[in-house]
Amino acid sequence: MKRLIDLFISISLVIFASFFIIVLAWLVRSKLGSPVLFKQQRPGLHGKPFYLYKFRTMTDARDEEGNLLPDDVRLTPFGQFLRKYSLDELMQLVNVIKGDLSLVGPRPLLMDYLSLYTEEQGKRHSVKPGMTGWAQVNGRNAISWEDKFKLDVWYVENQSLLLDFKILILTVFKVLKSDGIQNGNHATMPIFEGSMKNARQ
Repeated sequence: MKRLIDLFISISLVIFASFFIIVLAWLVRSKLGSPVLFKQQRPGLHGKPFYLYKFRTMTDARDEEGNLLPDDVRLTPFGQFLRKYSLDELMQLVNVIKGDLSLVGPRPLLMDYLSLYTEEQGKRHSVKPGMTGWAQVNGRNAISWEDKFKLDVWYVENQSLLLDFKILILTVFKVLKSDGIQNGNHATMPIFEGSMKNARQ
């Protein structure tokens, strides 16, 4: 049932917003250059890798030695606008249609983090990741990694269609209010280095 709901909503949204998506792609190409899409491998269900799609939000600006400049330098005002209203994540509807993502579930993070999770935190991969999740409507990037993972695991242990609909509705309000985009001085979240390492420090 959840898969059918994912397909119905994601296909409907892509059809309904197709003109807007095309215009957005043109703006990204004009202001940030090519490629229009940012593609990165992320862990899916049970940690199986897949490619996550986003509209790019940063330039390819480099220093004199050819190294990419820090994220906060390459993130333009237009890119900040895309992130503020989660417009950069619209192309993840394609991931939902393909079956890589669900509309609701723990957000897929970096492949490098897989070996850093505790056994409890690793439970977040026992369900399909989502475009939005319980952690996103309860703090998003404004909370710590540990709190985020606790919320993810709580979702895994309490998931239901009713809870999914609640999260989808709350997500709309969170996006419109632009809540929890930043974590301190970071544009999004700092790099996760592992809960055990943080505890020792």
